[in-house]
Amino acid sequence: MALPWALAVLSLLPLLDAQDPACAILKPAPITNATLERLSGKWFYIASVFRNPEYNQSARQIQATFFYFTPNITEDVILLREYQTTGQCVYNSSYLQVQRENGTLSRYEWGTEHFASVLLTKDPKTFMFSHYPEDELNRGLSFYADKQDVTEEQLREFHEALKCMGLRETEVLYTDGKKDLCGPLEKQHEEERKKENKGSQVNTELG
Repeated sequence: MALPWALAVLSLLPLLDAQDPACAILKPAPITNATLERLSGKWFYIASVFRNPEYNQSARQIQATFFYFTPNITEDVILLREYQTTGQCVYNSSYLQVQRENGTLSRYEWGTEHFASVLLTKDPKTFMFSHYPEDELNRGLSFYADKQDVTEEQLREFHEALKCMGLRETEVLYTDGKKDLCGPLEKQHEEERKKENKGSQVNTELG
């Protein structure tokens, strides 16, 4: 199943109302080292709107998702470790390519490179991805936070961005953290990494 944020080929953003400060977030901005550092860590997929029927159907199957971003600033790639619940826990690990000047991330899936534009919110604990912003029939917006439960203020910025893109709140699909089934697998992976790191440290000391 394709990731909810990487389901569209990005083109130019639509003309935005320059008088509306809330729409400024949708203007493209280059990705810097500071951007990558901000994206580093654990994130939860909170909500999205996808007009494209195929993408919408895929998003509807997702009950809960959290993931880890580990950027490599020198090579302009991000290690993605994703835990997705769709009735069962599905784990996936892959690399995302960083297009700094375009402000996008991309990954190859089924022979196609998919793009998402990074939109940094005022709150450093959230961010968004935009998709097909120029296409009224296929555009989309997805919202992420460092916790499954978000505040009304955090959601407000997402809702304002929806309005700027011509999307409706009634179209939003929300995830449900209570349905997450990946907690045990995440814990197992954490224990395995601790053992690997401990083993590497011992080998280094012996060497």
